[in-house]
Amino acid sequence: MKAVCIGHSTYDTTLPVNEFPTENIKTRIDGHIECGGGPAANGGYLLSKWGLDTSIVSIVGNDYYGDRIIEEFKGIGADTTYIEKVNNHYTSSSYIIANKSNGSRTIITSKDKPILRISKKIDLKPDVILVDGEHPETAEEVLKENPDAISILDAGRLNDSTRKLGKLSTYVICSHDFAEEFTNMKTDVNNIDDLIKIYEKLKEFYKTNIIITLEEKGSFTEINGKYKIIPSIKVKAIDSTGAGDIFHGAFVYFISQKYSLEQAIRYASITAALSVTKLGARYSIPELKEVLEYDDII
Repeated sequence: MKAVCIGHSTYDTTLPVNEFPTENIKTRIDGHIECGGGPAANGGYLLSKWGLDTSIVSIVGNDYYGDRIIEEFKGIGADTTYIEKVNNHYTSSSYIIANKSNGSRTIITSKDKPILRISKKIDLKPDVILVDGEHPETAEEVLKENPDAISILDAGRLNDSTRKLGKLSTYVICSHDFAEEFTNMKTDVNNIDDLIKIYEKLKEFYKTNIIITLEEKGSFTEINGKYKIIPSIKVKAIDSTGAGDIFHGAFVYFISQKYSLEQAIRYASITAALSVTKLGARYSIPELKEVLEYDDII
């Protein structure tokens, strides 16, 4: 099983605090966590950790952070052939204030101008493709050249790229906030009629499988002609950084392993929920065995 993940790479520095800092006050912490980040990149890291043959397609700067990102992927066994180092371009960096008391996170990101495609030709025949809208020309090319592959759009930001790439994808997975912005509709996540209206509008545009994530409420989709909320699990969150990325990566894994849509969403929800109980996006990714055993427990 071959996976290709195309998207944004960043370098994350997570600063854990017990309460959100007061402006213009010095705050001391015991330590911090550094690791790579980015939506499809985090998904690719999970897939590599769980044993899939995974290639990462991304652009970094010819700098310290870029080197760290590449070495991190090599350390987990991912193929870094298509991570391109670009001169006169700096690697994105994110600084994350993780409030351990309630699991919230505040992110400040420094990002260079977008690059639409990598210079290398992607000479791969993947079984499954994960894209997040970054490097859209490369993503579009790979999707069109591999129409039989299972493809997933992590629709995190509404723009021309996510509008176009979603129409080429097998699954569009978006947050409730994305769905509201896309449809220009305000909805109550507890009202299934509202969710149906927003779902149908997304379905009308993309004409593919739609999944709307509702954070702690779970996920909403259509299965065998019936609308359904697949609930999440309740945990004590200390850092929600990367939880959505981890959900998408886990979904890619389970759907590629022939699990049903409902099973794939359920296991992806368990994976994401377990991740928020630990600090740091990539450090929080649970082992596959832990996810499967947790499902047996509940």
